[in-house]
Amino acid sequence: MLMEVHNPPPTHIIAVIEHFIFDDEDTQKGLEMRHRAEEDALYRQFAKKRAEEEIHINHEIQQEWEKELEILTSRFQDELRTKKKKISTEEEKTLNLKQQKEKRNLEKNMTLKLDKRKESMTKKLLEQERAATADLVDKHSKEMINLINQKRVELERRDNHYSERESYVTEEMSSYPTHPPPPTPPQLSKFDIYSDPVIFAELDQVAINVAEEDQVTFTELVRLLISQCVTDVDKARVIFRWITVKNLNTMKFDDDIHADTPMALLRGIKHGTESYHVLFKRLCSYAGLHCVVIKGYSKSAGYKPGVLFEDGCFRNSWNAVYVAGAWRFVQCNWGARHLVNAKEVPKPGTKNKDSLRYEYDDHYFLTDPKEFIYDFFPLQKEWQLLRKPITLQEFEEIPFVRSLFFRYGLYMPDDETKAVLYTDSSGAITIRIGMPSHMSSSLIFHYNLKLFDSDVNTYNGVSLKRCVMQSVVDNIVSFQVHAPCSGEFLLDVFANTVTPQEYLKGEPMKFKSVCKFKIICEDLQTVMVPLPDCASGEWGPMKAIRLFGLIPLTHDDALILSSRNLEIQFRMSRPLTDFMATLHKNGVEEKALSKYVSHARDGELVTFFVAFPEEGQYGMDIYTREKTSKLEASDKHLLTHCCKYLINYRP
Repeated sequence: MLMEVHNPPPTHIIAVIEHFIFDDEDTQKGLEMRHRAEEDALYRQFAKKRAEEEIHINHEIQQEWEKELEILTSRFQDELRTKKKKISTEEEKTLNLKQQKEKRNLEKNMTLKLDKRKESMTKKLLEQERAATADLVDKHSKEMINLINQKRVELERRDNHYSERESYVTEEMSSYPTHPPPPTPPQLSKFDIYSDPVIFAELDQVAINVAEEDQVTFTELVRLLISQCVTDVDKARVIFRWITVKNLNTMKFDDDIHADTPMALLRGIKHGTESYHVLFKRLCSYAGLHCVVIKGYSKSAGYKPGVLFEDGCFRNSWNAVYVAGAWRFVQCNWGARHLVNAKEVPKPGTKNKDSLRYEYDDHYFLTDPKEFIYDFFPLQKEWQLLRKPITLQEFEEIPFVRSLFFRYGLYMPDDETKAVLYTDSSGAITIRIGMPSHMSSSLIFHYNLKLFDSDVNTYNGVSLKRCVMQSVVDNIVSFQVHAPCSGEFLLDVFANTVTPQEYLKGEPMKFKSVCKFKIICEDLQTVMVPLPDCASGEWGPMKAIRLFGLIPLTHDDALILSSRNLEIQFRMSRPLTDFMATLHKNGVEEKALSKYVSHARDGELVTFFVAFPEEGQYGMDIYTREKTSKLEASDKHLLTHCCKYLINYRP
């Protein structure tokens, strides 16, 4: 299954390995109970500190309130003295109303001030509590690892009692280091360890099943999780999947959690002092795995290309776990996804569990350093795990890509492609993205262009999408951007895979972001007109080839330079019917151009004829559908968009 278990040990030997680590469950559980007592004491300190701080703040605000009220009252009395001795009842009433109003405003302001002080205090204390919790978990993890190492030594001493075949146990266990090795780049890539997450299907199901039940101790939880594990990679995997399935961000906790209840396992999550990465480290220690928490910066939610990492913004933490002979990255928080076809994890005993699918992002399990560095920058250089570490400035400059970018095997063919790109004096810039050959027939791209730091995606009433020309040549998709004005823009590139059958049937497609770029136009000397208002998507015949089997015989490029009359011819490699083409030109109604385009079929050949009414730039959309379709050909919307051309007609 995994690289290090091409020749796995016999089943009874595997049982001996697991029995070796956990044969003394009472000892391990006893250590856990001591750890839990220390944690409970720490949480009592937290609660005491919060209560003391709240009393202190309330006292300060009360003193301030009394002082301000005294000033207000004194000012009112002074105002009364300045009046004539015989002040009218109406004037006195007016002054009283004024005082009451000012008093209410003062009370409101002091209440807001109190809330703000408490919020600031809570945030400050929470940061301190998180640091204290992380330190305690680190201490406990080391003690748990030491306990397991002691058991390992005991087994090695008893090695003579095993047969030669059973000596596999000590060889397997002694290969794992007693102490955490220093951080160094891994020799093997993630692909060398496993090429498809489907090999973990059985282990993933174990994690799902365990997550549906409640456990009272970490000892019990980890025993259940690793019951079928053979290697250290298996153990890290099943812990990763349990955390990503558990969906801790949406869990609800009772106000009173007793120490011996299942939810007491996650009381750190309830109090906000423990997070995915701290919990992952804790569980790894129970499985005998070395794991560390790494702190640094991340291009997380809200980040945009070109943003500098200053003032503590975009701080994050993640894990490195020592498996398969090297330190490897794990990001449980980013790997977690929601249930599909269900609102929550089913309760024990419920039916139809097979209808549920637990989604997660496999990219964030054992991520290769060369890919991980696109999202995460550690404060300690050695934890980049790169042979040539990069600087923070280089981290800010590398393209802003998402996990889907790597899942599809995409890459930047041009070394000069950065997160921030500058146009030339005409407002033009071309961004190219490469895709592997085996994906080129199924990957569909889309994009969105808008003003940077704004949701505005139009300029002078025209969609900014018409300022980008997307095309595909061989295995490269290009986005030619022409800024309509000087300024800053955000280009978001989306992608998804689709089969020709799905596309022809009009199946709904959900595109997800793969990368984003900041485009800056400093000085625009040539204003480009927007592209004709054609159907969205790529230009050129590649889409027709990939999804429709429609082979262009006359025009292979997206851009055509034409005389007054134009013929575009295709050959059908599979049955298609009901072709239709539409012309588009800026400032001209589509209906007015319909009489200038037609088509004819001759066996496998289909030819489109265009007679342009005037010079200029045109866009031509081509629609069709499979011959087996029973839909009425008279309705254009029942046809599927096949491809489009950009045509420049000059007499």
